[in-house]
Amino acid sequence: MATHWTLGCDAADPHGIAAFWAIALGYVAEPGYDDPDGASIVDPDGLGPAIGFLRVPEGKTAKNRMHIDIRVAGEPPWDMAEREQLIRAKAAELVTAGATTVREESYGEHLGHVVMLDPEGNEFCLA
Repeated sequence: MATHWTLGCDAADPHGIAAFWAIALGYVAEPGYDDPDGASIVDPDGLGPAIGFLRVPEGKTAKNRMHIDIRVAGEPPWDMAEREQLIRAKAAELVTAGATTVREESYGEHLGHVVMLDPEGNEFCLA
């Protein structure tokens, strides 16, 4: 049996960044969690880990050493044209929500993943 765990994240604006990641992951605010200096989001189906965001005084100063990869295309095997459309659509949605596109990486002739930054500058990838 796997251990239940929560991903803990530092944030300048816990509620703002939690709202962004809820959109990115299809999560919802954790019921009953009410803290002006923190926010928590959960998988509405109860399958994924909770993600907590706590306000810290210092800003982000370096590249994050761990990041989230969002698999918008699901698991293989893929129709590569459909997979690319799903990745590009999610990237556009997240740009509208405050993300920044950094670069695209290809796997041969196909789009592999898109490297992005969340609104607080944390790197993540869409694949």
